Amino acid sequence: MPHLRAAQKEMTRRLLLSTALELFEAHGYAGTTVDDIAKAAGTTRVTFYAYFPSRTALMKALFGQLEELWARDGSPDLVAVVREGGRDGIAAWLRATAQQWPRIRPYVLAAHEAAAVDPEVRELVEGRLDGLVADVQAALDRAGRFDPGSRRMRAFLALTQLDQLSRHWMRHGWQSDPVTALGLLTDSWVHLLGRPTA
Repeated sequence: MPHLRAAQKEMTRRLLLSTALELFEAHGYAGTTVDDIAKAAGTTRVTFYAYFPSRTALMKALFGQLEELWARDGSPDLVAVVREGGRDGIAAWLRATAQQWPRIRPYVLAAHEAAAVDPEVRELVEGRLDGLVADVQAALDRAGRFDPGSRRMRAFLALTQLDQLSRHWMRHGWQSDPVTALGLLTDSWVHLLGRPTA
C-alpha cells in the first residue's frame, strides 16, 4: 500500500508539472496562476501547495527537468569540442544542439519568461549560462588558445549568440535557411573559439 500511495503522489506531481508547462506555453508564465494550474490538472489549490510551496518552486522543478534533458541529449562534449577547436567538431556540436530545440522549447521559453519576473529563477538561468561560460573558458585555457584575458569574453559571446538564435527559433521558427543560420553561427564560433587556420 505505501508503494501505491508513493506512485499516486508521483503521478500527481508529474501531472502538475506537465499541466503547468502546457499552460506556460499557451499563456506565458506571468499569465498562469497557481489556481489555473490546479484547475487544469483537475485538482485543488490545496493539493498544488502540498507538492509545491509556490509557482517558483514548480518552475524550479521544471528547470530541473530541463537540466536532465540537457544532460542526456547525446551531443558531443562541448568542452572537448572547444578544446580541439576544429571547424567540423564545432559545426557538428551546433547541429546536434539545434536538433534538441523542439524537445526543450517549452522548458526554455518558460524558464526565460519566469526569469524576467522571478529572481530565484533568474539565478538558475544565469547560473546555467555562467557555468557553460566557465566550461568553455576552461577548455580554451587547456588548449592555450588566445590571450588569457579574452577567453571568458570569447566564451560569453559565443554562448549568448547560440542562446539568442535558439530562443529566436523557439519563438519564430527558422526565418532563413537553417543550414545558412547554423553555418554563420559556426563561422562566428570558429573565429571566437577555434584553432587558427593557416
